[in-house]
Amino acid sequence: MNKITKILIVVVTCLGIGYISGNSTRAGIIDWYPSLVKPSFNPPNWVFAPVWSALYAMMGVAAGLVWARIDYEKEIVKKALVFFAIQLALNALWSYLFFGLHNPMLAGIEIIILWLMIFETYSQFVKIDKIAGYLLLPYLAWVSFAAVLNGSIWWLNR
Repeated sequence: MNKITKILIVVVTCLGIGYISGNSTRAGIIDWYPSLVKPSFNPPNWVFAPVWSALYAMMGVAAGLVWARIDYEKEIVKKALVFFAIQLALNALWSYLFFGLHNPMLAGIEIIILWLMIFETYSQFVKIDKIAGYLLLPYLAWVSFAAVLNGSIWWLNR
């Protein structure tokens, strides 16, 4: 399988997980989330879909670039992709905890673990392919912002 095919597979996978995650929590987004008190820096709702779509695409490209190195650095690539899979699962879990269970506190604890897994994924990726690592930095920045937003929403609605 060539590099482009690997990149496309992971991009489609990431976008698919994002889509499923968004659909499974739609009721909470529509009914519960608008009723929460939010901080002044809360972005408008329309911002989230394009930002997450771009981040999922960049994550997919990054993981595809790393996967493409598997024939040359098998063990380190496998380890990096395990961290990638874990952070992707945690990403989907956050949506369920926050929007599905309506539990900003639990989601806040989980997003800290998610951030740590993204950072470890970045650390692994950048050793294999610098561009792949750099592609995760906007995601890390957005999840940092999301963690502050999550904590603020929890604080304002406790």
